[in-house]
Amino acid sequence: MASRQQYDDPASQPLFGESHPQDRMCNLVVASLTGIIVAVTIVSAFVFPKWPPKGVNIFFAVVMLFIGGSHLMLIYWYRQGDLDPKFRRLIFYNAFTMIMLCVVGNLYLHNVNT
Repeated sequence: MASRQQYDDPASQPLFGESHPQDRMCNLVVASLTGIIVAVTIVSAFVFPKWPPKGVNIFFAVVMLFIGGSHLMLIYWYRQGDLDPKFRRLIFYNAFTMIMLCVVGNLYLHNVNT
């Protein structure tokens, strides 16, 4: 990757700068973790506690899919350069919120009582 000083023409400079390998690895880890947890939660909503699933569990799975879809759209816009870099924090916040929602949902689906 070239540094910013190597661009003679400002028009050829990347819009938001270049990403560092650490940034790309962090994005990949957060996306993978969020995707796995959401997938486990959606499968759990249909499988647990027994077949056929309850309507509340199906509703929860549909809501998780809607939230995930809006999150993926936000990531797509960010990667296209349509969003400012400050929205990266919002993407991480949404990913954290989805993970916490999935943890709570899995506790509910598996009837974990404290």
